[in-house]
Amino acid sequence: MTLPETQTLYFEDVSLGMRESYSKHVKSSDVVGFAEISGDRNPIHLSEHFAAQTPFGGRIAHGLYTASLISAVIGTRLPGPGAIYISQTLRFLAPVRIGDTVVASVEIVELLEKGRRAKLRCECKVGDTLVLEGEAEVKIPARPTA
Repeated sequence: MTLPETQTLYFEDVSLGMRESYSKHVKSSDVVGFAEISGDRNPIHLSEHFAAQTPFGGRIAHGLYTASLISAVIGTRLPGPGAIYISQTLRFLAPVRIGDTVVASVEIVELLEKGRRAKLRCECKVGDTLVLEGEAEVKIPARPTA
C-alpha cells in the first residue's frame, strides 16, 4: 500500500490558489475493503454478474470511496496533519471502475481569518473525465508559538 507523502501547512503558510493532488489506482481489493469498512455491500460494487445487468455494465467503486480520496489530500497534503473537516458537498458525475486511476485534487478558493478556516474546491478525475466535484471547509491549525 502506498500512502500519500505528508506535509504540514499552518494557516500562516496557505494562500489562495494553492493546490494539491493524490493519485490512486482503484483495485478490486480496495472496493471490497471499503464495503467491509462501510457496511455498504451493494452488489453493484461487489458482484460482476449483478453489475453487468445495470446501466454501468460492470462493477463500480463506491462514490464515497472516491470522495475519501479528497480526505486523503486534505489530511496529508493541503493543509495536512491537524486539519479538521467542517463540511463537504459532493456531486457524483460519472462512475469510477475497477482499474481506473483517480486523481483527487483540492484548491484553496477562500481563506477566513476568523476560526482559521479555508474553503476548498474539490474534484476527482479519471483521465480527462470529471467524476466528482464539490466543496469542503476545513479548519487549519495556527503555527505553534516557540
